[in-house]
Amino acid sequence: MENRLSTIKPYTRAILKSHLCSCGVDYNKMDRPVIAIANSWNEIVPGHVHLRQIADRVKKGVIDAGGLPLEFNTIAVCDGIAQGHDGMKYSLPSREVIADSVETMVHSHGIFDGMVVLSSCDKIVPGMMMAAARLNLPGLVVLGGVMPNHIKPKESKAARQKFLAGELDEKGLVDVTKKYYPGAGACPFLGTANTMQGLSEALGMALPKSSWMRALSEEQLDAAEAAGRQAVELVRQGLKPTDILTLQAFKNAITVLLAMGGSLNACLHLPAIAHEAGIELPFDLFDEISRNIPFIAGVTPNNNEYTTNDLQRAGGVPALMKVLSTHLHLDNITVTGKTVGENIDHAEVLDREIIHPLSRPLDKEGGIAVLKGNLASQGALIKQSAVPGKLRNFIGEAIVFNSEEAFLTAYESDEINEGHAVVIRYEGPKGGPGMRELHRCTEVLAKYENIALITDGRFSGASAGLSIGYLSPEAAEGGNIALVRNGDVIEINVKARRLTLRVTEEELALRKAHLETVKREAGKFLRLYSLSTESAASGAIRNI
Repeated sequence: MENRLSTIKPYTRAILKSHLCSCGVDYNKMDRPVIAIANSWNEIVPGHVHLRQIADRVKKGVIDAGGLPLEFNTIAVCDGIAQGHDGMKYSLPSREVIADSVETMVHSHGIFDGMVVLSSCDKIVPGMMMAAARLNLPGLVVLGGVMPNHIKPKESKAARQKFLAGELDEKGLVDVTKKYYPGAGACPFLGTANTMQGLSEALGMALPKSSWMRALSEEQLDAAEAAGRQAVELVRQGLKPTDILTLQAFKNAITVLLAMGGSLNACLHLPAIAHEAGIELPFDLFDEISRNIPFIAGVTPNNNEYTTNDLQRAGGVPALMKVLSTHLHLDNITVTGKTVGENIDHAEVLDREIIHPLSRPLDKEGGIAVLKGNLASQGALIKQSAVPGKLRNFIGEAIVFNSEEAFLTAYESDEINEGHAVVIRYEGPKGGPGMRELHRCTEVLAKYENIALITDGRFSGASAGLSIGYLSPEAAEGGNIALVRNGDVIEINVKARRLTLRVTEEELALRKAHLETVKREAGKFLRLYSLSTESAASGAIRNI
């Protein structure tokens, strides 16, 4: 088959090839399909530290299939390291940098016929898939898999609470945590990393059952090699990401997300990926599907016994989709060249305590709900699968903070009490800027039995409790969350999907007339991000 290099004008092609030869590329192999290997390897992120080895196996597969692999890198932020300080403001914006950098490398060189994207963690998987949809080159996603856990989630959580209570020192907490996070791979809980790995497969962009393989296992390395071979085959077939990323594919992914109680951040990332494919996914679609999809796969943070390793052991994404098959679009094509239905035809559930049948769900509704009301006219998100039943109806007095730091100072001064509706605002995409996760806030609030957290920021996929975030419109855009005052009564009704500030419209209008929004100091990149981003309700996509 003719490759892209052969279409370039002769003189330009000759000079171009000479530069590739300077990099060690064999001149005699440049007539093959040229496959971009976009890798997010670095030595900082546990989910990415092993991607060099995986990339080598992908490249071997490409070569064996008659292609020419050429690798380049992009950035990756570790949310675990960025957590709890200003660094977290850069995490969500890094998604756009990743997509832009891959676009830049592919378009600027103009030589690639197909592409494989390698990633594992929170913003990197969606950033890579955004690039795949935007560039629309035949190719697929290869995932970093999961690290093993040698202790249960509840043991890790207990150690953190002991540290916060002063009963465990730093070295003690590190020693316990190393047993939960022992090596390379995505952290084992169903946070954003493993949610987005699983949804890559549910969308049809990754090979079946490759989402949650044990990092660096022979199974995973063999799958990486198979992916390299399949990338060349996809070029030959001309099967492109937008052939796969249809509205039906996104509905399949949302269904899987809700059935497993995945990360709320997926409600930012799926719309952003869909936007690159020319499709809109409003918050309301997530809620519509959630009302009809039962929650059937309970792993941490929805359950403190099991991790994503257990979910993979129970059959992984194919088994989960097989149970959900009556709710899925089975005719959608995938990177295997086969349909969803064909991919999951022989899948089976190997542990019914992990993946429940539809007749015995953990909850009748999906794991995520969209709340609306005068406090969130465009919507706010809650992981209802991680909310104790007694907290699904809540009325409390507001205690208001204009930043995560202000809240943590108040917490350390014992100003937070049972029954409070904690409001943390100006943490949205524009207001942060950057929309950092407030996971540390949810962790310290875990000691309270009757408390709510409401924010225009977002949460880690590991967060639990009555935590409502992604509230839109955000405070920086003049949303009503900016008008809340200490002592105001807030009502939350998860079943009714209602989030209400018990303040009259006349009083809110008066407050709005005198509102002075908070302006944050920020570096150049975050200022640019603040100017160009949309609200959380649109997936925090760019307004260009």
